[in-house]
Amino acid sequence: MDTPIRVVVIGGGIVGLSTARALGERAERYRITVLEKEDEVALHQSGRNSGVLHSGVYYVPGSLKARLCTDGLRQMVDFCLEHSVPHDICGKVIVATKTTELPYLHEIQARGEANGVRCRLIDPEELSRLEPAARGVQALHVPDAGIVDYSAVCRAQRDLLSDDGHEVAFGAEVELVDPSGRTPRVRGEDIDMSADAVVNCAGLHADRIARASGAEPDMLIVPFRGIFYELREEARDLCRNLIYPVPDPEYPFLGVHLTRRT
Repeated sequence: MDTPIRVVVIGGGIVGLSTARALGERAERYRITVLEKEDEVALHQSGRNSGVLHSGVYYVPGSLKARLCTDGLRQMVDFCLEHSVPHDICGKVIVATKTTELPYLHEIQARGEANGVRCRLIDPEELSRLEPAARGVQALHVPDAGIVDYSAVCRAQRDLLSDDGHEVAFGAEVELVDPSGRTPRVRGEDIDMSADAVVNCAGLHADRIARASGAEPDMLIVPFRGIFYELREEARDLCRNLIYPVPDPEYPFLGVHLTRRT
């Protein structure tokens, strides 16, 4: 029997769990431990987002972002169907509220079509049928966008890893990765373990973990905090599915938007 290859993945978010599963499916020799500092998976960025399944309509055609988004949407829907994860391909509208936004809206349409995303321009009357509370001079309807419970996705991945004989350890905050010995050693307040390979999937703390391993990354992660408000029960019919503005090209954000949750 081949000698097991011990792999430590730092971070129990969607990237860490997906990486661990991909490694486990690649070879039976891998014995994987995911180290998560919290007491459950997806308690940071992976579980604190708008829960949208993006279609790839925004991205530059031919770019890696465009390809990964369109391929990833199909794979995510397949995963949710196979593992009974709550999701809904409900569609979205991107709404131009003034004529000066129309060139940007038409550019998004052109990008979407080039990326193979179904999308079409609609007039205010059809917009009102899809989203009665929305107002605009024109909108782009993207029927294949959707919503998903990303925390549930991560919990399903956690369970699949455990079923395959791997470990997801909680309360395991990594403070140091020592690469100086024959094999890397991962240390923390309650951790002291060696591995044949260590994979850093620590999300917004990935640069800190990299420096704690002796690396000198030429970048610094600067997080942006998202602020969420929840509509009162009596106001929830104001948003049927997903309503987005035309992004302001001066800012790297999609703008204030309304999303239905699973």
